[in-house]
Amino acid sequence: MCILTRQTDSDNQQSPPQQFNLPDARIRFWPNWLDEALAQQLLEQLQQQLNWQQERIMMFGKPVPIPRRQVWMGDAHCVYTYSGSRFVPQPWQPRLQQLAAQLSEFLQQPFNCVLLNLYADGQQHMGWHADNEPELGHDPVIASLSLGASRRFDLKHRRQDWQLQLALGSGSLLVMDNGCQQHWLHRLPKQTKVNNARLNLTFRYIAAPS
Repeated sequence: MCILTRQTDSDNQQSPPQQFNLPDARIRFWPNWLDEALAQQLLEQLQQQLNWQQERIMMFGKPVPIPRRQVWMGDAHCVYTYSGSRFVPQPWQPRLQQLAAQLSEFLQQPFNCVLLNLYADGQQHMGWHADNEPELGHDPVIASLSLGASRRFDLKHRRQDWQLQLALGSGSLLVMDNGCQQHWLHRLPKQTKVNNARLNLTFRYIAAPS
């Protein structure tokens, strides 16, 4: 196993991000992109205000409930399909639309949709996958904002013996691009000792039909 290391440190939006030496990809990480108080306020607002669903996806030919609750939100054309299920976006909640615009300006990258995953505790998880659906384009930029409980985040190369583990704390921002969804898989594993909720927002871009 090859464990990857970072190049630079960061602790806020104005500082350079941590960057990791990954083959075939780039990972940038701001551990405290939002301050703790703002991150907690946003977590509480979104938990209370959004229409959370426990969706079903197809596995081995059968519909099964996912081990978390989620919301798919964005511009009207951002219809999204994965694991045999089709998701039509909910209209933008004003605070999330503002946050998408803030991230677009900060990263100089357009975002027009977001997938929100709410994990009640460490028993709820997400298995190995890549955000490589055709709607997202050839080499998507995924901006992942974490709120609430700190959780471990794993990445592994599809063909080589490279792995990376990160602790994603509340207010942290992780950006995956430059081949990451083509050459790497990622997951949020179970952590039985985590008892609090964690909310993850992954901002994406889907081009409007021509």
